[in-house]
Amino acid sequence: FSASLPLLTFAALGSLIRKKTPEGFVLTEWTRQRYGILTMLYLSLATLVTLFLYLTAELSAIGQVVSSLTGVNELPVMIVQVAITAIYTSLGGFRISFVTDNVQGAMVIGLVIIAAATIGALTDIDTSLIEESGFLRPSLLGWQLLYILPVCILTNNFFLSNFWLRAFASKTDKDLWIGVSIATVVILVILTMLGCSGLVAVWSGALALEDVQSSGSVAFFLLLNSLPAWVVGIVLVMVVTLSCAAFDTLLTAMISSASNDLFRNRLSIWWVRLGVIGILIPSIVIALRAPSILQIYLITDLVSACIIPVLLIGLSDRFYWWRGFEVVVGGLGGILSAFFFGLVFYEGDARRAGNLLLISEGLYADDWSVFGVFVAAPVGSLLWAFGALGCRLTFQYVQAKRTGRRFDAFDRPVDAPSDAVSFPASGSGDDVADVTTEQEVPSKPPGKFF
Repeated sequence: FSASLPLLTFAALGSLIRKKTPEGFVLTEWTRQRYGILTMLYLSLATLVTLFLYLTAELSAIGQVVSSLTGVNELPVMIVQVAITAIYTSLGGFRISFVTDNVQGAMVIGLVIIAAATIGALTDIDTSLIEESGFLRPSLLGWQLLYILPVCILTNNFFLSNFWLRAFASKTDKDLWIGVSIATVVILVILTMLGCSGLVAVWSGALALEDVQSSGSVAFFLLLNSLPAWVVGIVLVMVVTLSCAAFDTLLTAMISSASNDLFRNRLSIWWVRLGVIGILIPSIVIALRAPSILQIYLITDLVSACIIPVLLIGLSDRFYWWRGFEVVVGGLGGILSAFFFGLVFYEGDARRAGNLLLISEGLYADDWSVFGVFVAAPVGSLLWAFGALGCRLTFQYVQAKRTGRRFDAFDRPVDAPSDAVSFPASGSGDDVADVTTEQEVPSKPPGKFF
């Protein structure tokens, strides 16, 4: 539920943001229009870092999976995946990502069917391990995750440009709701089945209980590795196909975001692609050294939990006086609040507080540290943001009095008419990732930062 239900926000907020920014195709374009260029660049940086970490996690995952199933070294696997996806996404652009999404969906369904049938028929569960594992008993972590996971996934989804590209590409709001609803149900069913395979992996002896923390993310594949070779072979083909489809989606999202946000689509898309491909080299290095796929995701989750709550306030017309200054200060303040929580929790130990920001112990710390840091991040960001609002209003009021101007911080903004080039209409089928013009693309002037 934590992973699937947050997708519905793209149907609800996606239609709203499309109305506010009909010429856009990513969240940062609305941010530029609402909060100004500085805030857009700030969000774009966070988005690009998130996509980079997701690419790294995807490489780490496929490397670990193939290595677990075949014993092949991880590095060649990563290099081949990067090379293949870079070639066909460069030739096919954004359209090819839509095509591979369909292939990905078919492969997921096939993988689930084959895995369910073979695991059900060929796996023997040692019932004595069920009670010993303690998985069916309530736990502190279990209750904490009822809060942590929804906050993590809901806020982090906003950083994924690949989702926003699809939201803007929908022909109508009805199509968007239908597509997102189908995806929500499918993901709910698939993740429930795959999640339960972790229980079966331990109960069947495929994964030792003491290795859950280090190898839990590949428990499904360790379970499949104990099945006949023909099953492993089919699963391997499907997994590689799935990984390539997910990887090319993230790759095209990163290219689109960089081209639009950093270069305003004035730089040739081929130079942007070349730059993104160059970034994949350090991504491979980090993936080889990454201790945990889950830790990579949790780091991006913590950042998003700081930034997104204060950003979304601007969606409401009632908060027309909310500006980019509050968003930036609130986001940075949320990270600082998370660090302060660590200092208090660890009684002044700055090293452990810093490690908590990196979630170095993952979710398996048997205390309230991870839960607390994910509470401190969004709450702290809101407190810092409203503090920044007070400081900005005070400064502007004093300046108005000193210069004899009218204090206009609470005046409603007036939309200026547009005479600039706009993007193709959402859902036109054009390759939005490859849009390049010689003129400024957004059709509305940027909003105010201060």
